[in-house]
Amino acid sequence: MRILIIHTFYQGPGGEDTVFQQEQELLAVDNEVLSLTFQNKKGWKGALQTLFSFWNIAASYQVKRTIKKFNPELVHIHNTHYASGPLIIRTIYKLGFPLVMTLHNFRILCPSAILYHDNKLFLSSLKENFPWTAIKNKVMDNSAIKTFILAVNYWFHRKIGTWNMVDRYITLSGFAKNIFIHSTLPVDAQKFVIKPNFTFPIEGLISPAEDYFIYMGRLTEEKGILNLLEVFSKTDIRILIIGDGTLKQKVIDAAQNNSNINYLGFKSRDEIIPLVEKAEALIVPSLWFEGMPMTILEAFSVGTPVIGSDIGALSELIIPNKTGLLFNPQDVDNMLITLQQWKNYSPQEKFNIRQTTKAFYFSNFTPEENKKKLLHIYNEAIQANTKRSSK
Repeated sequence: MRILIIHTFYQGPGGEDTVFQQEQELLAVDNEVLSLTFQNKKGWKGALQTLFSFWNIAASYQVKRTIKKFNPELVHIHNTHYASGPLIIRTIYKLGFPLVMTLHNFRILCPSAILYHDNKLFLSSLKENFPWTAIKNKVMDNSAIKTFILAVNYWFHRKIGTWNMVDRYITLSGFAKNIFIHSTLPVDAQKFVIKPNFTFPIEGLISPAEDYFIYMGRLTEEKGILNLLEVFSKTDIRILIIGDGTLKQKVIDAAQNNSNINYLGFKSRDEIIPLVEKAEALIVPSLWFEGMPMTILEAFSVGTPVIGSDIGALSELIIPNKTGLLFNPQDVDNMLITLQQWKNYSPQEKFNIRQTTKAFYFSNFTPEENKKKLLHIYNEAIQANTKRSSK
């Protein structure tokens, strides 16, 4: 199959970039794949990109030129925000090519993109035809102007039917799919399909766990890092923390005041995986609706269970006593009780969970399973496009 993949890189690397690159690599093994990428910029250039993102003629022309030259059987978009913009969807539709788009976040529903603002979930936009509440609350970088510009952009394309021009939307979980189909977004529910992310397997056997837990990810409020620090400051259970972010100094201070909290800074994937494999469990205390965290999939791939928040898609990934345990991320005492519950398990019980965790990975999150699901979605999109064209 001839596949054109389009992606817009954020100013800093993120999970969406990893998924784009992994899927491109996976598909290119036995398909003809071409990538077209855009790059978000800083400063006044970035401001101009934002202003023109609602009708980016230059990006649209670039997409049109690439399609005519490559003549793909299908186009797959990962991110349009903000250097390419939604106009490229209309361009692809008018050229008559099947189109799939992965929804890595909730931006087409709310300017916040993550449905989280001011230290709590923000869901008002899901039931509003225009996100006035989001503008009032300045959910985009605490700026009413930025929030308004983004809101108008996505509302405008909602009104002129741009979002209906996609043949299939990929959501990362059943939870995310339900958010989209039960929102005010005027798109047919059958266009939304579920395909989780994947990670490449790690060779090796399940090794005995060592006496520590591990957290890896951004050190930011929505990730629940402050509650995590509070929990471990009340116990002598050891935790390794890996990552960087705005709350880095809070983590450093906690590590200096508590010998069981160890901050390792930023590490490469090759450095992280052995630490994850030997951990008793990965801790994921998120307060917001995660998409499909690669950290969880990487933990599963080496048989490491996950103890995490009973919220959003995490509740689909973490199956109590099968792939880990769930806790209430807003309740520090409940988090402590859950950690102690895990510590009270026998070595055999923990080993059994590690085995089922790895089996769960091989059944759902391998490259082979992902490619199978992805190509099935592509074929659905092609059939939908053919049906539409024949009318």
